Amino acid sequence: MKHNREYEIAWQGLKPGLHTYQYDIDERFMQEKKAAPDHKNWDVCVTLNFDKKNSFFLLHFDVDGSVTVPCDRCGDDFRLQLWDEFDLVIKLTGDDNKEPDEDDVVFIPRSETVIDISRWIYEFIMLSVPLQRIHADKPDGKPGCNPQALKLLNKLSEPEEIPEKGIWKGLEALKNKTDNKRKLK
Repeated sequence: MKHNREYEIAWQGLKPGLHTYQYDIDERFMQEKKAAPDHKNWDVCVTLNFDKKNSFFLLHFDVDGSVTVPCDRCGDDFRLQLWDEFDLVIKLTGDDNKEPDEDDVVFIPRSETVIDISRWIYEFIMLSVPLQRIHADKPDGKPGCNPQALKLLNKLSEPEEIPEKGIWKGLEALKNKTDNKRKLK
C-alpha cells in the first residue's frame, strides 16, 4: 500500500485546543485497505475533532455516508446509509515505555511527531456497517426486498408434508400401550 500523508496529523506543530479535519473516503481508499469485495461504491465523510491536550489527545470520529451492499435476505444490492460516532484517546508515553493499547486508548511515544489515523478511519467505517444488512421497509410497510426472492424463500420455508407409512402404525399403537401402562402405575 502506498504511503499517504493525507491521513497524517503532525501533532507537535498544533496549538492546544480543538482542531477539525474532514476526510472524504471513496472506493480507492477502501480497496487499499482490503474491504469486503461485495461492498461497493463507498461514499463516506469522516469528520475528526482532534482535541490536543498537554499529554494526551481526544479524538472524536463522526462517520456519515453510504455503501452498496448485498441484502442478506434477498441477495439484491441496495444502498445502505452509514452513521456512527467513535471516541479515541491517544496518550503520550516516554520513548522507552511500551504500554499495551486498550479498547479506546492508544499509547504512542513522545518521539512520534506524526499520527497516522488511516487505520482508525477504516476500522470505524467498517464498524458502522451493520452485521445484518436488509432492505428497509417501503413506506406502505411492505418489505423492500425483491418480491420474487421473498416468494421463493416463503415457499422453501414451508415444512414438507411427510407421507405416513403404514409400517409405523403398529409401533405407534405399541408406544401408546406402554405409555398407558406407565400412567396406571
